Amino acid sequence: MVDAGASIVVASWETLPTMLTLRVSCPAELTEDVVRVLGEDPSVSSLSLVRGACLHPAGDLVLADVAREAASDLVQALVTMGVHENGTVQLEPVTAWLSRDGFEAERRTPGSGADAVVWADVTQRAYEDSELNWTYASFMTLATMIATIAIVLDSQILVIGAMVLGPEFGAVAALGVALVRRRWTLLRLAARTLVAGFAGGIVVTTLFAVVVRSLGWVTLAEVAGRRPGTNFIYSPDKWSFVVAVIAGAAGVLSLTSARTGGLSGVFISVTTVPAAGNVALGLAFGAWAEVRGSTLQLVVNLSGMAIAGWLTLALQQRVWARMSARRARLMGRLRHRTP
Repeated sequence: MVDAGASIVVASWETLPTMLTLRVSCPAELTEDVVRVLGEDPSVSSLSLVRGACLHPAGDLVLADVAREAASDLVQALVTMGVHENGTVQLEPVTAWLSRDGFEAERRTPGSGADAVVWADVTQRAYEDSELNWTYASFMTLATMIATIAIVLDSQILVIGAMVLGPEFGAVAALGVALVRRRWTLLRLAARTLVAGFAGGIVVTTLFAVVVRSLGWVTLAEVAGRRPGTNFIYSPDKWSFVVAVIAGAAGVLSLTSARTGGLSGVFISVTTVPAAGNVALGLAFGAWAEVRGSTLQLVVNLSGMAIAGWLTLALQQRVWARMSARRARLMGRLRHRTP
């Protein structure tokens, strides 16, 4: 037999997979304000204060367990107070927890934790995915080379492998984040990373294709000939744009929600890296029809994903702005009820 206490624990575990721990390192002069803001919020289920715990910068440590739906509002409140200027605000996911207070805090917080957008996390990931570094360039180049081999062999399996290996979706999603959140530096970084990544991958893969051609492993007839398994790469149509839009929306939802299982499906839905690989192959063999068709395919897919990402994020921001307003009204009513 299970008692009421155990039932509420089981319910909390099953329905609250998206609790977050808010970790705040702040100067001592801001501690009281931070504790007050967190303590008055109904989405906070536990609150701890360790005075003098922070050595650099010197200050106090505040820990709070919060429902994911309210995380963005709380982070924004702390940023408005200037905590981030001389301290640190961190959000950490809690994979498993047992708490009656946590269950009640989630019930008091409007919205669904799985749907909630934690903008601080989304924006940070966008900056990380937009960094043009050796790892990004390497993955892009290797994926483009695999795509070129897939086209030569007319292998759909290798095409899928190249799609999964390509790292470009993070930078595409970052374009939408930059537009919605008005982060123009992020917009420039994401655009630069996309252009440089594809350009570098195409250049290196073109040189690879020239070497392969000089060795006699591939001929122009094979490149320009009929390839039933991979001809979609250089033959864009209306469905190319439709698929890119749907995949872009799904990808952004996977990145912003607590459920990311659909992201790999996005990678194997959109023909970006394979198109870049075919551009390189066409350049090496002078197959200009291949170059034109694949370039158009690349532009159509990147444009569709970028537009879909921007619209999806804009819609999410609008929805969660209403949730924030609803939360503010709820908090106001709770304060009035408190004697």
